[in-house]
Amino acid sequence: MATTTPPGVRLSALPPAVGRRPSAGGRASLGGAIASEFTKLRSVRSTYWTLGALFVVSVGLGIAFAAGAAANFNVHPASKAAFDATETSLGAFFFLGELIIGVIGAMVITSEYSTGMIRTSLTAQPRRGAVYAAKAITLAVVALVVSLVTSFVAFFAAQAVFSSSGVGASLFHTVRVPANAIVHCTNRVQVGPSQFACPPGDRQVTFSGWDVVHPSAVLAAIIGTALFVTIVALIAFGVGSIVRHTAGAIAAVITLVFVIPLVENALPSDWHNDIMRFLPDAANQVVPITIGPTSPNLWSAWPQLGVTALWAAALVALGAYLFRHRDA
Repeated sequence: MATTTPPGVRLSALPPAVGRRPSAGGRASLGGAIASEFTKLRSVRSTYWTLGALFVVSVGLGIAFAAGAAANFNVHPASKAAFDATETSLGAFFFLGELIIGVIGAMVITSEYSTGMIRTSLTAQPRRGAVYAAKAITLAVVALVVSLVTSFVAFFAAQAVFSSSGVGASLFHTVRVPANAIVHCTNRVQVGPSQFACPPGDRQVTFSGWDVVHPSAVLAAIIGTALFVTIVALIAFGVGSIVRHTAGAIAAVITLVFVIPLVENALPSDWHNDIMRFLPDAANQVVPITIGPTSPNLWSAWPQLGVTALWAAALVALGAYLFRHRDA
């Protein structure tokens, strides 16, 4: 039976009908998009496998490197001079972590293109800028949390190996490491036309000078390493949004952070010295170091890390532009 509106009553003045659906405008928020992207990331098994591999490989190899260095001290005690225990403990995470995290960074966006899910995502959230920002923010948060945990665990695990060597680093007190070592022996053995060596049981080492490692320098190295790996994840994300193909994005990232630096090393020294500080991977030569001079052709740790961040910002910005203007 049809209903009639009482005389003198306007439809606009009537209360809303019970069960009326709310406006959809509130659902197209950045917060909702971030929640959606986080759900996508944690619902994929490969995320856990990749992050687990990142942790196990970085910590495991850090312990292995530390054990190898500690064993070497028993044979070559002079190796303790100017030994950087912090750099050794973070080395595996620094060099292999950037490769593993780059895979996740690329797949955050390329996997949706390969499956066609990107069309579904843009249908549910038409604001392309919000979708892109949500993916980048989710990736950055997850990568930073995992990187910080891995960096600290790798450091503490390696320092446990160095605990009896006298050259370990600490986050809680200042550590002194011998700066120089002179090897003496009574019966030298000739090993070449003008080369002599000491027999293993006839080595006497005299240390001189001290390198002082402050906890603040160690903390900066640990956090800087985690930040570097996180920034590499964003570089991979930016490349992935430009290439839109998983294998191509990973290959491009490997070329950018591994291959190009090798090619650059083959250039004439004048070119090499001028170019190296502007490459995205140059931070790995200064960020984890707490003892000894770094390359005179590089800036200090934080400015050099800033160069890597500028690479990430440029690639993510270009990816954002293409994401908003290209067809899905």
